[in-house]
Amino acid sequence: MAKRKPNKRKKPNKKVSNIKLINLVLAMTILTLSVTMLAYYTILKENEKKHTTIKKTSPKNDDSLDEHRVNRINKYFEKYSREDTYEVYTEELKKEYVPKKEIKETVQTPKNETKPQVITSNKPKLAIIIDDVTLQSQVDKINNIGYDITMSFMPPTSQHKNSASIAQVIPVHMIHFPLQATSFKFEEENTLHVGDSYEKIEKRVQKVREYYPNAIYTNNHTGSKFTSDEQSMDRLFKALKKYNFIFVDSRTTGKSVAKKYAKKYNMPYIVRNIFLDNEKDFTYIQNQLKKAIKRAEKSGYAIAIGHPYSITLKVLNDSKDLLRGVELVLINQIPAH
Repeated sequence: MAKRKPNKRKKPNKKVSNIKLINLVLAMTILTLSVTMLAYYTILKENEKKHTTIKKTSPKNDDSLDEHRVNRINKYFEKYSREDTYEVYTEELKKEYVPKKEIKETVQTPKNETKPQVITSNKPKLAIIIDDVTLQSQVDKINNIGYDITMSFMPPTSQHKNSASIAQVIPVHMIHFPLQATSFKFEEENTLHVGDSYEKIEKRVQKVREYYPNAIYTNNHTGSKFTSDEQSMDRLFKALKKYNFIFVDSRTTGKSVAKKYAKKYNMPYIVRNIFLDNEKDFTYIQNQLKKAIKRAEKSGYAIAIGHPYSITLKVLNDSKDLLRGVELVLINQIPAH
């Protein structure tokens, strides 16, 4: 009987194993790509939804974009508006504010600035100043009120880069000069402080003159600490006179020494009488406006200061009947001491 040959195990086919491995790798690659594409598609859809939502809620045109900027800046200013308390019309101020009949011409008038003039109307004169102006939309809204209002522009900063260029087309405008407050958390860039050297103050005033080549008048933004400091105001008035500015005292403190140094440097002294919008309430602001009218009727002249808040501009727009008894004038038409 023939012997049976032992069965030999078939050697694994390396070629088949390699194909299986390749197929497995390909399958995993396809699966990974599929998952990736699905995730990408999902993310793309989510982004489209967000973009659509943003489109619906975003401003539709330049005007509404500008309105957003106005609201942002208003919120910025509202943060500090209560920090530096503004005094209302006091007995002390009443004694000081006795307007004379003519403005003393002690500064050179820049070429494009309207010269101060004496008005012959028999009506009492009221100058309304709106501080913190920085945007063209604010200028437009103020102009649309329909009577003379003096705009005081913040010097350019990173928060409001175009404030100086916007002012150039307005014949009579002011600079709202940031000075140190007694207590203030939201200070403007380049605010002058008590203790600053004359060189620093003079350099800052020179820069402001470059920004506003045609302006004559400047008033203080905050400044309760600075305007009550003798040395600081001496240095400031010296620099203001050098660069042909007239200082309008916003009177953020009863301790202001502005009048003393206006006299020392033989410069006009002009001071506000009433702050309109310490409270952002229609009735309050209108009552403050009535006080300014009464002060004008009593003294012949008065200055009221407000801000470009929507409520303030609404009061000014809606109070034209109240203002019939006074002549609304620009700051260059108010006599100085």
